[in-house]
Amino acid sequence: MRLPRDISGRQLSTLLSGRGYVVTRQKGSHMRLTTTVRGTHNVTIPDHDALRIGTLSSILTDVATHFGITRDELTEEMFGGDA
Repeated sequence: MRLPRDISGRQLSTLLSGRGYVVTRQKGSHMRLTTTVRGTHNVTIPDHDALRIGTLSSILTDVATHFGITRDELTEEMFGGDA
């Protein structure tokens, strides 16, 4: 599935909240999100207007690995058929 090209760090943070992630700190232009679902996992997201596609891909791969699913499954869950 194709990744969206115009998603911001804040939008991604909101979407990840559905998986139990909450912003635990912010320093400068980066947010640290943490979940305790399936063990503790941290991910850092740039607070930018539009995330670079490689950055978005890397974050989604990291989150998918933590939950034991593929990046495509996570992408479909988060963005549906609109991406």
